Amino acid sequence: MNAVQRYATDAVAPDQRLTYWNDLVDRIYTGTYVKTGGRDFVGEMWSWTVGDLAMIRPRSTASFVGRQGHDAPEERLILHLQCRGRSLHRQGQAESLLEAGDFVIGSPHQSYTLDLSAHELLVVEFPRAPLAERVPGLDDMLSRRLCGASPGGRVFHDFLRSLWHQGDLSGQDRQWQQGVSAVFYDLVALAMRGSTRPEERATDHALRDKVLALVDAHLGDPALRTLTLADACHASVRTIQNVFAMMGTTPSGYILERRLARAAERLAATPGASITEVAFEMGFNDSAYFARCFRQRFGVAPREWRTRA
Repeated sequence: MNAVQRYATDAVAPDQRLTYWNDLVDRIYTGTYVKTGGRDFVGEMWSWTVGDLAMIRPRSTASFVGRQGHDAPEERLILHLQCRGRSLHRQGQAESLLEAGDFVIGSPHQSYTLDLSAHELLVVEFPRAPLAERVPGLDDMLSRRLCGASPGGRVFHDFLRSLWHQGDLSGQDRQWQQGVSAVFYDLVALAMRGSTRPEERATDHALRDKVLALVDAHLGDPALRTLTLADACHASVRTIQNVFAMMGTTPSGYILERRLARAAERLAATPGASITEVAFEMGFNDSAYFARCFRQRFGVAPREWRTRA
């Protein structure tokens, strides 16, 4: 097992970042390439191999990612789990629009593309055989959107995220690695069995858009919470919770994520504003709490983020 490796564009000149990123992703997953619409690309990635699981955890600004199909002695699959942002996955004739919490499993032996907003993903490439043993009719579920809002999907998501916290345990023995692999296959099979959901009704889609617009419009209000959203939409608290559950998150989790993302943009755009001003502007009552959340989300303190930006 390899230790977790971290890569980032922060020390790379802006006009060299895309070249650097393309060399990196092609080295990790053969045949992968990245395109963007400008020179403001920013990316960060962690790479880790545990047993037969080759994993990456990338986050970046909006980009277009493609991978050319390639032959290999062992048939493999690749899973993309959308942690943050949205993406459109295309492979063959299939298209899958992924929201936060959703995932898709495809074949690295056939070309595919991902059209991504600003995002964070968990990506795992692995042998096909162990999953095929656990999921009858596996082929019918490939290259299609799989909902991560089911109980099984949430457990699988939590497992993958928690696994990354064990990245410093690079000396673990083979038995531990085999155990992790077995749990991975069992949980992804469980998530797939609970992933089928009917198409959203137009009213559901409209409610989600209204709720998300309300969140973005009132991020600076410290009182913004599930109840205020429910009152504004003339809906029950449970209905609002379900809106976010379908996205694989919670109201408080989504609000915090949007506040931190907006704060990061504000810190970079307005160097004259103090950290405390930005924190209060984004609805935080405590600048120390804001700094802790920011560091946990971005890996650096707000002041360091501003310096890098």
